[in-house]
Order: sequence, then structure tokens, then C-alpha cells
Amino acid sequence: MTEQEVRWTAEQVLALAPDAASREAGSKLGAAGPWSGAGSSDEGAVWGLCEGGGSRPYQTVVDLADTAGPAYQCGCPSRKFPCKHALGLLLLWAGEDGVVSRGQAPDWAEQWIRGRRQHTREKRPATGAAPARTADPEAARRRAERRAERITAGATELEQRLADLLRGGLATADRDGYGTWEETAARMVDAQAPGLAARVRELGVIPSSGPGWPVRLMEECALLHLLDQGWLHRERLPDGLAATVRSRVGLPGSPDGPPIRDRWLILARYDTSDSRLTTRRTWLYGADSGRTVLLLSYGAAGRAPEPSLPVGLVLEAEVSAYPGAGQLRAALGEQFAPPAPAGFRPPGVTTPEAVARYGQALSDDPWLDSLPVTLGRVIPTPVEDSWQLADADGDTALPLTRAAGARPGLWRLVALSGGAPVTVFGECGHHGFTPLTAWPEGAGEAVPLC
Repeated sequence: MTEQEVRWTAEQVLALAPDAASREAGSKLGAAGPWSGAGSSDEGAVWGLCEGGGSRPYQTVVDLADTAGPAYQCGCPSRKFPCKHALGLLLLWAGEDGVVSRGQAPDWAEQWIRGRRQHTREKRPATGAAPARTADPEAARRRAERRAERITAGATELEQRLADLLRGGLATADRDGYGTWEETAARMVDAQAPGLAARVRELGVIPSSGPGWPVRLMEECALLHLLDQGWLHRERLPDGLAATVRSRVGLPGSPDGPPIRDRWLILARYDTSDSRLTTRRTWLYGADSGRTVLLLSYGAAGRAPEPSLPVGLVLEAEVSAYPGAGQLRAALGEQFAPPAPAGFRPPGVTTPEAVARYGQALSDDPWLDSLPVTLGRVIPTPVEDSWQLADADGDTALPLTRAAGARPGLWRLVALSGGAPVTVFGECGHHGFTPLTAWPEGAGEAVPLC
């Protein structure tokens, strides 16, 4: 791997930050001042010593050659990965030529790099190795049957709860408070149907969500009723839709599609967290297949999940799709090279085409909140108290979601555009469009917006 192949932009480095505070702190350490002994190797390692609060500098090293994304080691006490020192070191390396010299890694860095790569090789299964012994299939079948029975009982109970709500009138739903919905959600958890529980909790917050909430409550009740009925009559559904219902209810699945080897552009990556879990969503676009797939990974609350793939780079790898009609989730398989700079971007569509694609996708998955779409030649435009993406060559536009309007990434998008057309990747749904990554008109690197 040459230096040119691993050279990143500052935005690609900062996209690795686990939170906004780390992004800001890492930016301050991206200058030569606090660093000494900084260097890089042809094998994709970067190291340096950073002044800290103690008498000894922090030893920081980053391995860029890992096919699953960068790996980090730092002597600081931070529990964040990457820490601000690793971010600062990568910014220093990605910046002005000559600041980070090329050479042989010092012993402390070389020892960690060698040990980590050896550990990675040992974890990798040998070619032709015998498959691991599976659990008793008959016991697994009985467990699956028992869980299906519990989910059926939960879905039946939920149908009665929805019938009681409609019988009493939606206008009275705000009188019961959130506790009733939380109790119902807990019953769905007991029934081992976490997907139903999550949708019930969403129902509970609608009555306090502002004007027009009865209409939104009716819409969500209808979708939940449809999911209940899909589960209760799943044997009558086509295989693809039945698999989608199982996934929406909360049954775990395994990738069953044939591996697709491609050069996957890392379109976007963002994390969402609750008190127990951090979920990472990574969108990939295949240069040869033209497919867009979603990688999902999870980590305990407060810890960033893996992989940490930098937005705007390309990963040559295999992915395997999960079952289900209209499902875009895939599992990352064998990776053949570390992430490298991209020389392409996904083709863009107009805003009417984006809406039409979302509508078509709903026929496969009626519970789909949004669809990944790349918009070509759009201009961010203010309208009243919100923003929209207007087609530069037409008279149509897509409104941005409320969440998108409150993100700092909106202002990066506006600054990137400057009133000129841009290409924007994001999620298009019934609430509007959420921009995640943008490219300037013509040539230019991807700019993460989340």
C-alpha cells in the first residue's frame, strides 16, 4: 500500500469520531505543535508521541491496513475509540506533506502492530477448515416453535388492545398516558417480540407529539395491525414477505444470499443510542453491482460498535444479503484490501424519481420508514422555517426531515453547495429526506453530514 493509496481527507478522518466532543478535541490536535516522533510506514501504520497532562507523552499508533477499518492504540486513559489523540494523529498525517515522515516504526509501535496483526491472522478461519459443529437441530426447532407460539399470543393480545382503543375513540388516547402503552410494550417483550414492543412504544409518544396527532396515531395503529395480521397469517404470505414480517416482528435472521464481491463505496455511517445499546448503520454502494446495502452492528451503551469504516473510501469485499422482500440489510464477509480512496460516486436521481422509488419499495415492505437514495444536482433551499432540496434542472423539491434541519451537517451541506448544485446521498421517507453525505458538483471528495 503506497502513501497515495491510504491518504485520506480531513472529513474522512473526522467521520471516525465517536461523538461531537471527540471531533472537536481531535481537530485541535491535528497540528504539529503537540506532536513529536510522528511517522508512517508503507504498510499502513501511523504513530506519534503527543504531549498530555503528565510528564510523559502519550504513545499513539493507528493501523490503517486492517480490512475492517482502522485500529487504534493510545496511552491516554480515554475509553473512546478512536480517542482525540488518534484523531489528531490521523489529521496530522492527512494534512500537509512532510509533517509526518516516512520511516521505520519505533519499537513500542512496531510491537503493538505486529502483535495485533498476528492476532487477526489467528482469528481468521483457515481455508478449507471444517465447519463448526452446530447445535442440536431438533432442540433448535422446538425452541423456535415455542417462541412462535409466544409471539402469536402476544400479537393476538395486541390486536385486542388496538380494537379497544378504536372502540373507545382515538381522541381519548391522550388521557391514558404513556404508562398503558409501556405496559403493553412490556407484554410484547415477554412474548419475545421486540419489534412489536418497539412499535407499541412509538404509539405511546404520539398523543403528545403536537397538532394532528390523532391522524398520526391512526396511521401507526393501521401499520401495527397490518404487522399483527401478517404474523398471524404468515403461512399465506409469499416467502419474501413472510421473511420481512418475521424480521419486523423481531425474529433474528441470518444472511442467506450468495456472497457478492464488489468495490463497495462507504456512503454513510451513523450511530443511534439508547440506555442499553448503540446501533451503527453503515450504507455501502457497489460500483459494479449498483446495489445499495446496509450493515448493522451493535455495541454496549457508551461503546462504539465495529466496523469503523471511513465515509468516502472504497472497500473491496464480499457481502451477503439477509432474507426478506425489499430488505437491504447485508452482512460483511471476506475483505480483500483495506479501505482506499474512491474515484466514483453513485449516480443521482431527481426528487420525483426518489419519491417514486420509495413508493415502489413500500409494496415489498409496508413498514419501511425510509429508503436510501442519491439525489443528483439538487440545491439546499430555505422555505419558511425549514429546508428543502430543490432540483436544479426542474421545479420539484423534497423537504428535509425535522431531525435533519436540527443537525450541524445541514450547514456543512449549505456551505458545500454555496447555491450551486450538489449530489446528496440520504434516506427518503414519508417524513421527508435526511441528507447523510454530499459531493460537490464535478470532482470532489465526499463530505459526511452526520
